[in-house]
Amino acid sequence: MIALLVVCFVAVPLAELAVILWVGEHLGVLDTIGLLILCSVIGAVVVRRQGLGVWRRARAQLDAGRLPAAELLDGVLVLAAGALLLTPGVLTDALGFLLLTPPARGAARALTLRRLRVRVIRIVPPAGAPTVGGSRVRPADDIVDG
Repeated sequence: MIALLVVCFVAVPLAELAVILWVGEHLGVLDTIGLLILCSVIGAVVVRRQGLGVWRRARAQLDAGRLPAAELLDGVLVLAAGALLLTPGVLTDALGFLLLTPPARGAARALTLRRLRVRVIRIVPPAGAPTVGGSRVRPADDIVDG
């Protein structure tokens, strides 16, 4: 966890600064600033549009009586892309735009689901356990009569 924080708060800003300086040398200061602002504006528009699309697909899944698991994860990934695009920097903008493409988002979704499956333990109560609303529930072992 400490290594992830060091990468997020030290390595990424240093890499961004190096790339911005390199781009600034080749394009000029004003063009570089304009490019960063343009990427943020275009990114916000694209994120809004894709976010609304994800919202519509999730509503359609709910209306059909299905759990919109993939759509919810897509929403989180679009939100992450938006955060990356609003962060000033060339590398974060590139990663944000990449995350907005369906193939990259599909790969990120698959990776995230694989990691979640390893971490989440699903507890299924034994057959014959009491039910609530048709779903089996585990009887509470810690009930104290008062």
